[in-house]
Amino acid sequence: MLDFDTFLQVDMRVGKVLRAAAFPEARKPALKLWVDFGPEIGERKTSAQITDNYTPESLAGLLVVGVVNFPPRQIGRFMSEFLLLGSADEAGGIVLLTPEKTVPLGGRIH
Repeated sequence: MLDFDTFLQVDMRVGKVLRAAAFPEARKPALKLWVDFGPEIGERKTSAQITDNYTPESLAGLLVVGVVNFPPRQIGRFMSEFLLLGSADEAGGIVLLTPEKTVPLGGRIH
């Protein structure tokens, strides 16, 4: 079991997708995303295996949730700077977690 203080160490924030692009060099189909997490954190990039449900064009402007305090991870020639959060649908494709309403960029998930 995880205690609440440990949970609070995971820094999950709301960001807005600025742009997305195909990531043909990835071993599994993936997209590259650049996300604005507001003035405190700024812009971060990541790669995500979300091609079953999303295209680069469908992501621009979408509010998403990401973990911003994991160390960067090299994915091929691309440095992933945060973990985008989602859940698998019945077919196994990832559906991104998004706020139901508009909230400030960089808002912390409680």
